[in-house]
Amino acid sequence: MRKIYLILALFLLVPFMLEGQVEKYKAVFTLNFIRYIGWPDDARQGDFVIGVLGDPGIARRIQEQSAGKKFGFQDVVVKEYRSADEVENCQVLYVSSRAHFSRIAAQINQKLGSSSLIVAEEEGATDHGAMINFVIRDEVLKFEIHKGNASQKGLQISSRLENMSSAIVL
Repeated sequence: MRKIYLILALFLLVPFMLEGQVEKYKAVFTLNFIRYIGWPDDARQGDFVIGVLGDPGIARRIQEQSAGKKFGFQDVVVKEYRSADEVENCQVLYVSSRAHFSRIAAQINQKLGSSSLIVAEEEGATDHGAMINFVIRDEVLKFEIHKGNASQKGLQISSRLENMSSAIVL
């Protein structure tokens, strides 16, 4: 009987453990994206702010992984937002699928500066202005890039980052 309970508990915990791993990789990727973007001069002023909308777990992981680090001469600062109304100008905005980017894309784009990178995790997010979008394909975490959205914000995506992506929209 104990074996049955143990097996049942494992089956219930595995999805949570896997979700934590996916969360970890999304945070690592998001921090690494920064190095592969050509940032305009206005993005190199003050602190380098990474905003996270709708996912405290991702915000915590990015905070842990960036603690005490700099991007160039800028301190990396992580801000967590619970709603689109709270979003302020930042260099990177990570939008969780829980925030439903497609519904709030216009509001987000109005609030962000002219050189902000939007990283989302919602099917079709690049159609609504996201530059990078996490997707699950064949049970593998991948990301898409929309170069046109990035260039509209004055951002240049490195060919090295393009080579790592699963899809590129020009």
